[in-house]
Amino acid sequence: MKTWQKLTIGGVVVVAVAGGTRAAGLWGGSGTSSDKTLHFSLPTPLNGLDSATITDEYSMDVVGNAGEGLLRADKNGKPQLALAKSIKSSTDGKTWTITLRNGLKWSDGSKLTAKDVVYAWQRANDQKTASEYAYLYSGIKNADAIQAGKADKSTLGIKANGNTLTVSLEKPMPQFKSLLTFPTFFPQKQSFVEKYGKKYGTTASKTLYNGPYVFKGWNGTNNKFKLVKNKYYWDAKAVKTPEIDLQVIQKAEVAVQMYKTGKLDSALVNTPQLSEANKNNKGYRITPQATTVFLAYNQSGNVKALNNTKIRQALNLVTNRSELNSQVLSGTSTPATSFTPKGLSSVNGTDFATYAKQDYKYNKEKAQQLFQEGLKELGEKSITLEIEADTDRVANAKDVVNYLQGQWSKNLPGLKVTEKFVPFKQRLQDGSNANFQIMLTQWGADYAEPTTFLDLASTGNANNYNHNSNADYDALWNKAKGVDATNDTKRAADEKGLEKIINQQAILNPLYYQAQPELVNPDVTGFYHHAVGVPLDFKLAARK
Repeated sequence: MKTWQKLTIGGVVVVAVAGGTRAAGLWGGSGTSSDKTLHFSLPTPLNGLDSATITDEYSMDVVGNAGEGLLRADKNGKPQLALAKSIKSSTDGKTWTITLRNGLKWSDGSKLTAKDVVYAWQRANDQKTASEYAYLYSGIKNADAIQAGKADKSTLGIKANGNTLTVSLEKPMPQFKSLLTFPTFFPQKQSFVEKYGKKYGTTASKTLYNGPYVFKGWNGTNNKFKLVKNKYYWDAKAVKTPEIDLQVIQKAEVAVQMYKTGKLDSALVNTPQLSEANKNNKGYRITPQATTVFLAYNQSGNVKALNNTKIRQALNLVTNRSELNSQVLSGTSTPATSFTPKGLSSVNGTDFATYAKQDYKYNKEKAQQLFQEGLKELGEKSITLEIEADTDRVANAKDVVNYLQGQWSKNLPGLKVTEKFVPFKQRLQDGSNANFQIMLTQWGADYAEPTTFLDLASTGNANNYNHNSNADYDALWNKAKGVDATNDTKRAADEKGLEKIINQQAILNPLYYQAQPELVNPDVTGFYHHAVGVPLDFKLAARK
C-alpha cells in the first residue's frame, strides 16, 4: 500500500473487542441497554467518497461500510461471497465467472446489476478518473494499456451477460479474490455518477450506497456525520446496529479522554507515550497490521557506499530490532524477521512470515567485520551516511531515526550518521528520484498475498525506492508470478526464496511489523480490523 494511504492497514482480521461488563452511564448516551448507537472517531477529515479515487484509510472506513464489493472479508480475513452468489475460476486461472445475487439494490431502491460493476471497473482504469489505485487492475486484460492511454476502456477484460460477469486475465492473479474486497473494485451506478460529474462523492448526498449502511450528514467539510442501517442491503438482517455516529478528533489525547468518559467506543493511542500511559486502562489492546516499517538503501549508483553489499549487510546486522521495539516503541510492534509482515497470508496453515523467516538477528561482531571489509573495498577509512524520514506519516519517525543514528555510530567505527527530516510529499519525491541515501518508510498490504510486498524489490517497480536490480531476484519473481502462480505451494517456495535474497543481499532493512495500540469498549462485539482492503468493518458490530 502506498505509504501515504494507510496508517493502519493482508489477510488476517483481528477481532477488536471481546466480552465484558457494561458500566452504567458509559459508552453512549444514557448508558441503558436500549441505546444501540455506537460512537467512533476518525483522526483525520474525510477526503471523499468516490470508491474509484479514495486512497486514505479513513475515507475507506466510510466507503467500505456504506458500500460493498463482489466479495467481503470475513472475521478471519478470508474473502467470502457478498454481492456475488458464486465465483469460479478456469483451470489456468485466467478466466473468472462471477454470478451476482438476485434482487440487489442501491440505497435509492434502484436495481444493482452486473453492468454497474463493468462501468465501475472501466471508470477506475480510465485516465480521466486518475485513480491512484488503478494499478491494482494490472493483470486484468488490457488494464495496463488502458491506463497508459493505448486502449479504450471498453476493451477491459470484464463483460456482463445478464447477472453474470466474465473476467479475463492476461496472467493468473493469486490475489484476485482479495482484490474483489477492495473499494476500488466496488460497483458504481453510471447514471448517478454522471448526474453529479466532478461533484460525485464530494458529499454524502452526492454518493450512492450498496453496503450495510448509508452515510449521512457529511457536506464535504464538516467533521460530524453518521452511518445509518441500509434497508435495501441484501444482508440487512445481519446488521444489528441502526446507527454509528462518527466524528473527526485529530488530537489522540482528546479522543482518549472522551473514551474514558464514555463518549466514544474506541480511541487510538498512537504514540509510545500515550500507549504506556493507558496500557492498564479498560479495553486496551494492540491490533496487528499488515504493515512493515523498513529502511530503503539507495542502490541507484548515486551513493557509492550503498552499492557495496558488505556495507548494507553490516547495517542490517548492527540493527538491534528487539531493542528498538522495547526501548523506542514500548513493545507495541513486532521485530521483523522478513519483509512480508505477519498476518498477511498462510502456507498450509502456517503464517507466511513464519514460513519465510530469515535471520535478522543483531550481530555486532559480524557487522564490524563486514563494515571494515566494505570500507577496504571502497578504498575508504570512514564514510558518512544520511537517514531521511518524514514525521507526517511514519509514526515515531524521529525516535526511530535517533535510535538508529546512535546505535550505528556507536557500534560501527568509521561510520558517521546524519539525519534529515522532510515533509511527506518531499520524501515521496526524493524516493522516486533516488535523491536520498537511506530512507525510513513503510508499506502496507494492498491484497492478502506476499507479492504485494515482494514486488517492491523487483527491477523497475514504481515503488522500488531501493532502486536495486538483481537478476536472480527478478528471475524468481517472474517464476512466482508466471508458471507457479496457480500452484500455492510452489509459489510460496518462490516467495520464500525472494525473502532469502532480500536478506542475504541486504537489499533493504526490515525493522518491525507495525501494530496499533487502542482502547475499545469491551461491551461492543463484532467490530473488526481488516489488515487488507476496508480497514474497519462495522457490519456485525453491536452493543451488548
